[in-house]
Amino acid sequence: MRTAVLGGVLVTPDEVIEDAGLLIEDGKIAFVGTREELEESEDWEDELTLDEHDVILPGLINTHTHGPMTIFRGVADDLPLMQWLEEEIWPLEERLDAEKCRWGAALAAVEALKSGTTCLVDMYFYMDAVAEAYAEAGIRAVISHGMIDLGDEDKREEELKETRRIYRKCHGLEDLIEVSLGPHAPYTCSEELLREVRRLADEWGVKIQIHVAETRDEVKQVKEETGRRPVEYLDEIGLLGDDVIAAHCVWLTDEEIDTLARREVIVSHNPASNMKLASGVSPVPDMLDRGVTVTIGTDGCASNNNLDMLEEMKLAALLHKVDREDPTATKALKILKMATSWAEGVYSLAKIGRIEEGYAADLVILDGSSPRMSPCHSPVSNIVYSATGADVKHVFVGGEQVVENGRVTTVDEEEVLERARECAEQLTASNRT
Repeated sequence: MRTAVLGGVLVTPDEVIEDAGLLIEDGKIAFVGTREELEESEDWEDELTLDEHDVILPGLINTHTHGPMTIFRGVADDLPLMQWLEEEIWPLEERLDAEKCRWGAALAAVEALKSGTTCLVDMYFYMDAVAEAYAEAGIRAVISHGMIDLGDEDKREEELKETRRIYRKCHGLEDLIEVSLGPHAPYTCSEELLREVRRLADEWGVKIQIHVAETRDEVKQVKEETGRRPVEYLDEIGLLGDDVIAAHCVWLTDEEIDTLARREVIVSHNPASNMKLASGVSPVPDMLDRGVTVTIGTDGCASNNNLDMLEEMKLAALLHKVDREDPTATKALKILKMATSWAEGVYSLAKIGRIEEGYAADLVILDGSSPRMSPCHSPVSNIVYSATGADVKHVFVGGEQVVENGRVTTVDEEEVLERARECAEQLTASNRT
């Protein structure tokens, strides 16, 4: 099937094309140009005609989240990170099961797609149920079972066993789901576990997801236990590489930033979560200046509390301006690239993050008739500073339209909402007892 997308303003994000013409063939972009150029040189069987002010951009890539935590939304607000984890989140997580994670992930997929995200990087539990929910919704995902051993050998073997099971069952599911390795953090994972993660990543050719230097207390704890700061320690034991997605990276020295750049680590910046938990402000301008690949993630809904990447982009743009007292510290185009083309390295099953010939047809169309999108002096400015998830009109993943006029086409939204509410009520009811 050859499908044409005609009209609108296209942001690739390396160029802006007015009255655009796109051709989708076999799930990939086959032509990028103007409508006139497309009509002169190509033919097609199906077409989507856009309003002239609609804005087309690549699907957004959320490089760090915990999808099933949608059912935790609002249950443990306004607490410091370790109190939030140890007294609220971890006790609730002990009551999770596959059903709850499956419907929490389904809700995450609906929310993400409706707000323009086409790929999630997700670390959590019961990840086969999560993978099935994501595949059914038609969203790409890089999933990992979150591993914590706290130095316990038996626990370490259980975590690795579960990771191997998820890899065998889910890697490549529906050509959408990629399995990675998910050691939670250097303060919750033993050196033995981290070294085995590195070995398996090399053997399987998969990514590693890990939380790094999220809080001052984490840095202090890791330094007391290892004699090194988190990035120094992970580098010393050989974990770091271009297949590592390091979430947060708030408390870094200049030397650690240089190490991240040298090892080509992909950093996931999570401004909303870091602000809500008062973890600190990640040195994003410094990382960008030193050549680190910085991307954007929402974190989970217990610490954000939504998965709206358009909102997250605005927060990322504004936070560093006020932190540095410099309005040029983070510019709109760089922020857009952090959420799209600079994040393409997190996913291996297809080429994503750009609107170029040969890339997957992962597209987001924003409604140009929205008051927030009008007028449009600069489409990049409107995307980063004005738009919200409510402005998403259509979404394509691999050439398949998964959102049409603001509604998800792949699953029953009402059923997802109802089942997720039921799971959330069961979780919090058990907590109250």
